[in-house]
Amino acid sequence: MAGLIGILILLIVMVILQMPVGFSMALVGFFGIWYVTSLSSALSTIGTETWSIFSSYGLTVIPLFILMGTICFHSGVNKNLYETAYKWFGRTKGGIAMATVMACAGFAAICGSNNATAATMTTVALPEMKKYNYNKALSAGSIACGSTLGVVIPPSVVLIVYGIQTGQSIGKLFWGSTLPGILMTLLFILTIYLICVKHPEWGPGGPKVRLIDKIKATPGMTEMIILFGLVMGGLYTGAYTPTEAGAAGAFFAFLIAVAIRRKLSWKGFVSALIDALKVTCMVIVIVWGAVIFGRFLTISRLPFLAVDFVSTLQIPPYLIMVCILLIYAIAGMVMDALGFLLISIPIFFPMAMKLGYDPIWFGCILTVVTTMGAITPPVGICAYVVSGMAVDIPLSTVFKGVLWFIPAYCVTMAIMILFPEIALFLPGLVK
Repeated sequence: MAGLIGILILLIVMVILQMPVGFSMALVGFFGIWYVTSLSSALSTIGTETWSIFSSYGLTVIPLFILMGTICFHSGVNKNLYETAYKWFGRTKGGIAMATVMACAGFAAICGSNNATAATMTTVALPEMKKYNYNKALSAGSIACGSTLGVVIPPSVVLIVYGIQTGQSIGKLFWGSTLPGILMTLLFILTIYLICVKHPEWGPGGPKVRLIDKIKATPGMTEMIILFGLVMGGLYTGAYTPTEAGAAGAFFAFLIAVAIRRKLSWKGFVSALIDALKVTCMVIVIVWGAVIFGRFLTISRLPFLAVDFVSTLQIPPYLIMVCILLIYAIAGMVMDALGFLLISIPIFFPMAMKLGYDPIWFGCILTVVTTMGAITPPVGICAYVVSGMAVDIPLSTVFKGVLWFIPAYCVTMAIMILFPEIALFLPGLVK
């Protein structure tokens, strides 16, 4: 246990020193296996697990869904989504911020990336909010928090990774996170409404738009709805597997961008491929490191000891779940949220199963708490993206803005704990 604790501390130190989390987990896992067993066993595990990960057919779902998102990004689907939401809701107090959140939700449904959503919505929405003198903290906070919907609303890279690591159905995870994602979107909009009720000058209404112009703008959502329907509809009917759904999504996104929108140039297509390649490499290296680290934890028997300890506690399971979520929320403040998720799943997943929680529900609620790590200081990556692209808004102002939205995350998790069917109803309908 002394060696195990020392190695875990080493992992935390390496992450704090900003060593890539995938390599950090792989190194700690390797030396941990060496310490607990032998050098030959550690070398054998590295070779076996590396081949197992990189030759896995199921892992191809990651680059395919990422490519679908990057194609949509470079073909300008996000701008159409924002323009439609802006024309319908921009007239009300805080309406432009609400439109931003709705556009983030729509783009999340075809992107699955926090960073891409934050970057594109900062570029598209922030100038409009500046034009109508929106409060800077409200503007930046609504963009940063809206962008985290990319993790919750499917297709989500976090859900894919969770499904691969725990052996759960990715299709059911996608359907399970759909209603929580919609709930979060509505709570973000409600938060903006309440802020503007208290401080109406923070979110002045935009210009009045004629009904005919609103109707004309509505087809801007058509591409997103069609693409989302083709991907999720195919999964629901069993027409294709999640991996095949990724391939279909990337193909349909390309078809929409080239044949319908005619907005994807050759340069844009190459950029989409390069962006997808970069993100894919990062995610797969993290998965690789997490698997090696998870193997070390299994050999050390730490997950089993933790499960045995929890089973002896005389407290309600929901209180233990609250403690687990608090650990994720706190850890997300100091390290990469996806990295910590993969580090901790070998420990907390068996614990949640021992307590009787559904694995689909557990994966969905973890995506919600993981999204908070993308906005909370000091390592809230979405806040950094917004601040970096909005040169006149300091990072402290972005963090101030996102704090108003934290209750929305907490309410979402509370509702999921009290009413787990919100994450289990749709998966129960899937074949």
